[in-house]
Amino acid sequence: MAQYVIAIDQGTTSSRAIIFDKAGSIVSTGQLEHEQIFPQAGWVEHDPMEIWNNTREVIGQALSKANLTRHDIAAVGITNQRETAVVWDRTTGLPVYNAIVWQDTRTQPIVDRLAADGGVERFKKQVGLPLATYFSGTKIVWILENVEGAREKADAGQLMFGTTDSWVLWNLTGGLEGGVHATDVTNASRTMFMDLETLAWDDDILAAFDVPKSMLPEIRSSSEVYGHVNEHSLLRETPIAGILGDQQAATFGQAAFDQGEAKNTYGTGNFLIFNTGTEIVHSKNGLLTTVGYKLGDEAPHYALEGAIAVTGALVQWLRDNLGMISSSGEIETLAKTVEDNGGAYFVPAFSGLFAPYWRSDARGALVGLTRFVNKGHIARAALEATAFQTREVLDAVNADSGVPLTELKVDGGMIANNTLMQFQADILGVPVVRPVVAETTALGAAYAAGLAVGFWSSLDELRANWQEDSRWTPKMDVAERDRLLRNWKKAVTKTFGWVDEDVN
Repeated sequence: MAQYVIAIDQGTTSSRAIIFDKAGSIVSTGQLEHEQIFPQAGWVEHDPMEIWNNTREVIGQALSKANLTRHDIAAVGITNQRETAVVWDRTTGLPVYNAIVWQDTRTQPIVDRLAADGGVERFKKQVGLPLATYFSGTKIVWILENVEGAREKADAGQLMFGTTDSWVLWNLTGGLEGGVHATDVTNASRTMFMDLETLAWDDDILAAFDVPKSMLPEIRSSSEVYGHVNEHSLLRETPIAGILGDQQAATFGQAAFDQGEAKNTYGTGNFLIFNTGTEIVHSKNGLLTTVGYKLGDEAPHYALEGAIAVTGALVQWLRDNLGMISSSGEIETLAKTVEDNGGAYFVPAFSGLFAPYWRSDARGALVGLTRFVNKGHIARAALEATAFQTREVLDAVNADSGVPLTELKVDGGMIANNTLMQFQADILGVPVVRPVVAETTALGAAYAAGLAVGFWSSLDELRANWQEDSRWTPKMDVAERDRLLRNWKKAVTKTFGWVDEDVN
């Protein structure tokens, strides 16, 4: 009898395969980074073929490390970077262009064009999202308008679109040989094309974007059998039974299944999700309304989300672009060489500002500099930026929900940084809680897949798996917290209005 579930976590910087046991513990992991392609300022791309090849390889790594075969695996779950858009040819199976990543800002002119009639909230009532470069819809439009022959092929029904879950699913289930073209409700809710109430593609919005419906995947629940792995894979005949966008997957992996529960993921960006149950709540404070999960035929659960574009990516930038550190883990050591930020504040608006501001005209700024400031202060300011941005999003969640959070569950790569976690608790004024299994994104996808095939029997069984690892409680004086927040908000205003006609 199969004793494990495997999750494919197709993320922004890497693709991973993680095998979990019945207790939700990690058995083995395979991981490969893929190239971050920056053709020009504001453009961010990935090679979909590299992602697919890496996905196949990390599956092999994970199975080999655990000395397992497909017969040991009950199901496959998929989680993914959500808004990153792939468009490929259904006759060749090849992408017509690189994947355009969620961080990419090239589509601002398309956003402006669509917002000319009704503003940035033109479609927000139906889809829960403002018009922004972040979401998939404008990325598809850019490809249709700028890649030679793409519009003609799309109109002829020859092109397929998907976020990277759809790309992986289609290839895993056979590609040109009968591949399944589908996505789940959580990923569909990030395109700008899905009606939150009907959970179906909105024909009027598609017409406004001029995107043929034939390109789009079928929308399915987050937990059901979509198809089986094809015969050319190490996992052949294994059911693929769970799909969740990465932030919804992390929420599911944190066992935040019920209304009022929340989590914050610290990755390339930060994403705080607050479960609103079966009620659609429209934010008045700059948050997104999104689908949290849908299990088979059950009613969907919705969520409010605060999306922050750059957190862990700022640490990568200090490593790769400035050479201040040689590995991401060194940021904490460098930050601990100083006692505070020395008056420096780093606002990483590299892709504009997401929640709660939604300012595409913003760009990054390092302010408050004096001769006293050294690289330790800059490292500390970079970490503090993550905590400050999270505080602003949490304030918006509390305002929208009317029920202030009393603690924050956290996950993602940056939660290994104890200095950041303590500062986060200090600046929030509530405890921060880290689970034993920090890889909650992959775990959530595994849970969704396992539920669909009966590997796990209920949400209660999954709740029982969750265990607390560490807890940080606030220690900062209230007056000091208020001073830091006041200066942070002042720094944020310095990033506004940077982009105009001759600055990108």
